[in-house]
Amino acid sequence: MTQSSSTQQVPVVSAVPNHIAIIMDGNGRWATKRFLPRVAGHAKGVEAVRNIVEACIERGVEFLTLFAFSSENWRRPADEVSLLMRLFITALDREVSRMHANGIRLKVVGDLSRFDAKLQSMIAQAERKTAANKRLTVTICANYGGRWDVMQGVNKMVALHPDATAFSEDQLTPHLSMAYAPEPDLFIRTGGEQRISNFLLWQLAYTELYFTETFWPDFDLNKLDDAIASYQQRERRFGRTSEQLLEPKIQT
Repeated sequence: MTQSSSTQQVPVVSAVPNHIAIIMDGNGRWATKRFLPRVAGHAKGVEAVRNIVEACIERGVEFLTLFAFSSENWRRPADEVSLLMRLFITALDREVSRMHANGIRLKVVGDLSRFDAKLQSMIAQAERKTAANKRLTVTICANYGGRWDVMQGVNKMVALHPDATAFSEDQLTPHLSMAYAPEPDLFIRTGGEQRISNFLLWQLAYTELYFTETFWPDFDLNKLDDAIASYQQRERRFGRTSEQLLEPKIQT
């Protein structure tokens, strides 16, 4: 089912974010501070992912989206990129059965055509295996960019309606890579940077933003609870006034 946009409809707001999106930043710097190779930080980051997935289930989060590899990350040193790809394959091999057993659906979004055939096949198999699970949807954004997402959606929309001269937001939304998920309620970026970095540009329009100095390998359950506590202090108006939020709802 395609989700509606927060610029078109006011979503339901709950104390616990329904959808959390995270840029998992600081793996390499975590390792460098410990005089370890950068890949050691990425490996440690996989452990943090496992812990946060379990914590999201316990807290009632329904969607967790993780920015694992951006379209700009290909600019990194070739040996680091190669190690990241191998780590991705290893993580899929080790974690998918565990995720399936715990009722977790796995989705991988991005331009997957640049990955080798083995990795593409593993991703497709993992998605098929977990497709019917409903406890938590974990989305891994890999070779993903927000601008790429909008453009690929526009291209699909135009191809479907070649004679149209104008389009609406509702027509584009189903073609975005995460049309199956509600827009994130809470965005978290670890590692001290305060940028969105081409992540979910369309979907973050009304998302609450939270930045922390903590490197991703050190982002634990307490740090997640700190982020959720910050979220709970926000007034989510979606264009309305504070006074409107206090108006009693008419029961029908």
